Amino acid sequence: MTDSSDTFTSGSVDAKPQRGIQSLDNTGELLAALVAADRPLSLRDLAAAAGMPAAKAFPHLVSLLKIGLLDRDASGCFEAGPLALELGLIGLQRLSPTREAEPEIVELAVSTGMSVAMAVLGPLGPTVVRLEESARPLHVSLRVGTVMSLVNTAIGRVFSAYVADDVREGLLAQDHLRLAGVDSVDPEPYAQRLAKIRAAGIDTALSRPVPGINTLAAPVLDHTGSICLVLALMGPSGSFDSDLDGGPAQTLRAAVSRLSRRFGWMVAG
Repeated sequence: MTDSSDTFTSGSVDAKPQRGIQSLDNTGELLAALVAADRPLSLRDLAAAAGMPAAKAFPHLVSLLKIGLLDRDASGCFEAGPLALELGLIGLQRLSPTREAEPEIVELAVSTGMSVAMAVLGPLGPTVVRLEESARPLHVSLRVGTVMSLVNTAIGRVFSAYVADDVREGLLAQDHLRLAGVDSVDPEPYAQRLAKIRAAGIDTALSRPVPGINTLAAPVLDHTGSICLVLALMGPSGSFDSDLDGGPAQTLRAAVSRLSRRFGWMVAG
């Protein structure tokens, strides 16, 4: 078994570069290829995806089966095994959604030139916990700690679209206490709006609740499909394309998709 030529440096500045084990590097390439495929693969397909002959890949796969990192389905294709699932759950439990979202928020603000808000579902409702201002800050009442209406704000409606029915009902009963909140809501049009949000994966608010300010908001989902964050782009009306299929919306969708995948959410199909 030979040493790999690839090296890495540990966290210590004075630490010497360390060499890995080449055969384990090859095993890692097989695992990475399986993850990238996002579906079970046959021996031939998995080896091809990893760029190695099937005869070379097979012994690695046998060892991975033995230790439980891989399993085989009814058709004999390789898929994640019980040990891989346990390791994945440990990793997910240690993730902090708000911390992991920080680089995406900064990048969104830079790439779009817009202000970016991050909200979580707090005890009082959808609550802004991070606000990255654009180069031209918006003069609005939105601040860290602002609790958003589930009816009249895009951030609030996105949360409402993805929470359980009983949770939504409890939150709506207190909506009048929030920014742009209401005392009551017409159930049928509201349910239709939430269905559209779930279908599109995004919502928009045009000059509401703040006149002259448009908002695009989209959900970040975890490995169970539950909503854990909402990211929102905000800018002056007329200064950006606020269409749900426009460039800023696509950029926002891509950001929340990357985060959702990092938190374990896998879109079927």
